[in-house]
Amino acid sequence: MIRSPLTTYLIVTGNYWGFTLTDGALRMLVVLHFYQLGYGAFEVALLFVLYELFGVITNLVGGWLGARVGINRTMNIGLALQLIALAMLLVPADALTVTWVIAAQALSGVAKDLNKMSAKSSIKSLTSEQALFGWVAALTGSKNALKGVGFFLGGLLLSQFGFQGAIKAMLGGLTLIWLISLLLLKQDLGKPKQKPKFTEVFSDSPSINRLAAARLFLFGARDVWFVVALPVFLSQVLGWDPVQVGSTLALWVIGYGIVQAFSPKLMGSNSGAQTAHQWVRRLLMLTGCLALAVYQGWGMPISLLTGLGLFGVVFALNSSLHSYLIVAFARDEGTSMDVGFYYMANAVGRLLGTLLSGAIYQIAGLAACLAASTLLLVFATHFTQRLPTRGRY
Repeated sequence: MIRSPLTTYLIVTGNYWGFTLTDGALRMLVVLHFYQLGYGAFEVALLFVLYELFGVITNLVGGWLGARVGINRTMNIGLALQLIALAMLLVPADALTVTWVIAAQALSGVAKDLNKMSAKSSIKSLTSEQALFGWVAALTGSKNALKGVGFFLGGLLLSQFGFQGAIKAMLGGLTLIWLISLLLLKQDLGKPKQKPKFTEVFSDSPSINRLAAARLFLFGARDVWFVVALPVFLSQVLGWDPVQVGSTLALWVIGYGIVQAFSPKLMGSNSGAQTAHQWVRRLLMLTGCLALAVYQGWGMPISLLTGLGLFGVVFALNSSLHSYLIVAFARDEGTSMDVGFYYMANAVGRLLGTLLSGAIYQIAGLAACLAASTLLLVFATHFTQRLPTRGRY
């Protein structure tokens, strides 16, 4: 059955939304539950190593797979793998070892990046170039807003039902979404006329390579203080309970998603590489100031929360521009391969940031994590500055 582009877009978006809720909730559940069990910040970070590492591999293989079998199929495969990952966490408490959780997180990492790559790649074939920025921003922004809801949901479910009760609730909801997706999302998306070779997953486009490098450092700069260091700091230093931590991070991500969704209106027609460079420089200066404020202890915790909010707004605009630029730069034939390569770099950045977040926080605290974030943004600024201001390649 051939559906209209808008109908297909709405199905893909609903699929992506459902997955994102469980992904955000699961991350918050794992961080808070294992920290409550007495694990240190670096040990908690290690739980996500394979989640991020497998994301690197998945984006490369997934982009190629999507180009061969269709993006709709890779999206449904991602949902199925997330169901298995959730089910793995329902073992008895004495069997819920670090190794088992890392394995479940690895599978969840594969699922997440298959789902995201599929959703982002599908837009290229569903809309015109003129409307591309708006459609990409709407999908990305709504997804991140719901990820924030997932953070809140994770903290709330953990407080109300415990770890296993929360997992069971998410498993039931996602199973329903998967069945609906299997029923409705049947049209082949993103399959080129000729099946690509696996060697083509590595981009030979200078613009895509530079954008991928900028993305790597951009997301490393976010996760080096946000993923592990910030929730542990709020819990350990400020004494917040899981609901307070989850709610704060949820509101941040929801606001971040809303800014992303409205970024085309906030920026107007200024959506090119030159604008991306301007915004990453602003993020660099802001993060440097926040690092200094936390180091000096100026007006804590108000200064931290204010800086967190400002960082979210400016980071959201940077991320939205990047998400648009990769779809715009990508080939018309085999879009998923270019998008997969780009999000492979994104996954490397998240992996780098996650490891550094736990290690640096455990050694030197939150201010040092923000200093590391500032340094990573120096590299992001460098590669963004080298993006072409005209043409795709």
